[in-house]
Amino acid sequence: MSNRMWGGRFSTSPAAIMEEINASIDFDRKLYAQDIRGSKAHAAMLADKGIIAPDDAAKIIEGLDAIKTEIDGGRFTFTRALEDIHMNVESRLKDLIGAAAGRLHTARSRNDQVATDFKLWVRDTLDHVDRQLEDLMRALLDRAGEHAATVMPGFTHLQSAQPVTLGHHLMAYVEMFARDRGRVQDARRRLNECPLGAAALAGTSFPIDRHATAAALGFDRPTANSLDAVSDRDFALEALGAASIVAIHLSRFAEEIVIWSTAQFAFVRLSDAFSTGSSIMPQKRNPDAAELVRAKAGRIIGDLNGLLIVMKGLPLAYQKDMQEDKEQVFDAFENLSLCIEATTGMVRDMKPDVDRLAAAAGSGYATATDLADWLVRVLGLPFREAHHVTGRIVAIASERGVELSAVPLSEMKAVHAGITEAVYGVLTVDASVRSRVSYGGTAPDNVRAQVARWIAALG
Repeated sequence: MSNRMWGGRFSTSPAAIMEEINASIDFDRKLYAQDIRGSKAHAAMLADKGIIAPDDAAKIIEGLDAIKTEIDGGRFTFTRALEDIHMNVESRLKDLIGAAAGRLHTARSRNDQVATDFKLWVRDTLDHVDRQLEDLMRALLDRAGEHAATVMPGFTHLQSAQPVTLGHHLMAYVEMFARDRGRVQDARRRLNECPLGAAALAGTSFPIDRHATAAALGFDRPTANSLDAVSDRDFALEALGAASIVAIHLSRFAEEIVIWSTAQFAFVRLSDAFSTGSSIMPQKRNPDAAELVRAKAGRIIGDLNGLLIVMKGLPLAYQKDMQEDKEQVFDAFENLSLCIEATTGMVRDMKPDVDRLAAAAGSGYATATDLADWLVRVLGLPFREAHHVTGRIVAIASERGVELSAVPLSEMKAVHAGITEAVYGVLTVDASVRSRVSYGGTAPDNVRAQVARWIAALG
């Protein structure tokens, strides 16, 4: 069957192992909708330019629509002997409409055909991921607004550092995912040039209209160099790069959910919908969705690395190595989409323990910086001196086993005589977070303003 499609130069069929290594239909069948869409645009252009008869083009388009209906309905039989999605579709088209099917491949090659199909698939997928990220941002904005004034510990080195609000913490991820959307959208803009008509590598002698096919397929323009058009996989690499950064951000948030849901932290609780149990320990509630999101970041980054290695040594133009470009991309985006959906679900599902968060917010002398700032602002100390004075008072609190607000004024005065009773007004967690009014700070009003800004931006 393979010889019927391309084998005029060959007198025997490929060896079984050659057919096994050469076939891509097991995975590139995912491109069927894009392949049929590209072929319809190509057929219409060929007819418009008088390269094929209008009747043949009409038959081709009608046949392609019938094939898509068959595939959509699960009634299409794919065969590995025909290697790939292009040959499978073309062979079925010949069954349906006869010799006119053979005119479809005029002025194109599988090289520009697959590049076009793959770009269309990546473009469609980036659009889907962009919508998913927007949904995730909206979920985070809802929870951030709800918890704009809910205090919690802010960490550096996973040590209690300064009090923040849960809303402020969640808004940090809104910023991350907004940058991710920017990268996704940038990748989409850059890939939006159409390879169709570049043919095998050198273009074609037929008077085709590449601008027409580009426009019909929603591309901004045709690619300007036929060699580059068929050998470029930058669009796939860039999409995987963007996907990898999204995955890293999802993994960081997942790690926090894993930590926060431990008995030791108990900052949030996931419902049964996003938890699993243990086969031996009946008390266990495991945040497996978060753990799997965390793990899949490695898989997605691995897909990027795999394609980078495939492409790193390829001369111009198309090489069969490029058949190994799709599985990584399909795998990465299937898992990324799943991770975004799961994370959005966890954001909406999780129940913060407000009392537990508040109790933890002041631990580890988290208002020490507020004390140092008071010494600078009220007593006029240089910050380095204020830092030293505060450190001595923290040491006293540590020796006594009390919080800073419980250190007697007399002992504070022994460290610096200028300290007054007014200092206690800055040593509460609530006072600390309310004071952080600089742009981008954790003050509840700041958080509410940022939530409102993002809601307006998303529309």
